[in-house]
Amino acid sequence: MDREHVKGAADKAKGAIKEGAGKLTGDKSMEAEGKMDNAKGSTHNAAGDVKDTVRDAADAAKK
Repeated sequence: MDREHVKGAADKAKGAIKEGAGKLTGDKSMEAEGKMDNAKGSTHNAAGDVKDTVRDAADAAKK
């Protein structure tokens, strides 16, 4: 797991907590923040996947 995947997992967890807390308390602002953090986590995961693909392609080209 590289740095992007770790950031993604952390942001998704933080987002889920904020979103849940926002729903529980009726705080639409916090709920929206949670959704944004969750989306940010997904973006980090996608970036990590791209880096993995490039790294794998580079490794395959060396062989």
